[in-house]
Amino acid sequence: MSGRAQLMWDEAVTGYNFGPGHPMDPVRLSLTMRLVEAFGLDRALRTVAAPAAGESTLRLVHRPDYISAVRRASADPRSADGSYGLGTPDDPAFAGMHEAAALIAGQSVAAAEAIWRGEVLHAVNFAGGLHHAMPGGASGFCVYNDPALAIARLLELGAERVAYVDVDVHHGDGVQAAFWEDPRVLTVSLHEHPRTLFPQTGWPEETGAAGAEGGAVNVALPAGTGDAGWLRAFHAVVPELLAAFRPQVLVTQHGADTHFEDPLAHLAVSLDAQRLVAEACHALAHEHAEGRWLALGGGGYAVADVVPRSWAHLVAIAAGQPVEPGSPMPEEWRSEVYRRTRELGPLRMTDGVEPEWRDFSSGGYDPADRLDQAILATRRSVFPAHGLLP
Repeated sequence: MSGRAQLMWDEAVTGYNFGPGHPMDPVRLSLTMRLVEAFGLDRALRTVAAPAAGESTLRLVHRPDYISAVRRASADPRSADGSYGLGTPDDPAFAGMHEAAALIAGQSVAAAEAIWRGEVLHAVNFAGGLHHAMPGGASGFCVYNDPALAIARLLELGAERVAYVDVDVHHGDGVQAAFWEDPRVLTVSLHEHPRTLFPQTGWPEETGAAGAEGGAVNVALPAGTGDAGWLRAFHAVVPELLAAFRPQVLVTQHGADTHFEDPLAHLAVSLDAQRLVAEACHALAHEHAEGRWLALGGGGYAVADVVPRSWAHLVAIAAGQPVEPGSPMPEEWRSEVYRRTRELGPLRMTDGVEPEWRDFSSGGYDPADRLDQAILATRRSVFPAHGLLP
């Protein structure tokens, strides 16, 4: 092992820009990197810029006709008419779209390669996590599905078991679809219930195709779920499944849009709980995957107040230099926030809470509680397929 952790970064990923007024503002990426630098975290790990994913890599997940459609829309955005999900309000075409999306995908794929080859133990691509893109279409602000491409490359390199854990507020539907029939991949998604949020999938009954039963795991959380419920659900499902599946690599997606300030969803999770889940994923990678951990970003639309802090914590954890939650925000960073957004920016690396939760396995199940009903629905649907008791 030549290095502990690697951060994937190329300033050109901020070219993934759907235009003014779109929620997916690339300023969230540049502000995250500036915060990483302000805390000196970029000196605690190796920062690498990888080339864009090429055609053969993109075809590991995406259909050739879709890739061609992205290229056409990228060259002439006015030609995008909604076909293949391009030119829609969610995924408006923009010049250079193919190049920017392929660059983000290239960072995740290169990170997976470095982990598998033993060059690093952990890798982070917070520009990645674009989990909605389907093999044949764009969806939900996502053009190429970099988590699925990274997993597909791991399989191509010889991995026999890869686990994917997605804690974005939206269902990780594109990654689930890519490996629906593949028993080598376990996809776990904790998300707001499909009754109340895009993409209206991710029901607990979605468990994988014949021959891959239990390979898809979905925890559909009631709208309004806060720290205690979110952490209870994570710990009630993820650790036992990873112990049973025994992944060789853990890939995690850390969309920051579960936060109570996020404008597009309806959970009420704090930055402090997000940090605890990142710490848990780090520990689970060491416990079940010999430390091999690829951590990705994802959604998150409170672009100055939440996203940079959440993902800076993620980078710090991967680097082995966690940032104390009460740490004040560097003044040079807050000045950059104001310059870029005209917002004042947060004052500390915490929301000022200390999340607590009741452990599901220690009893106390409440059959009238919607959160406990959601947990039990998931456990009943998939735990028996892994030889576990619901």
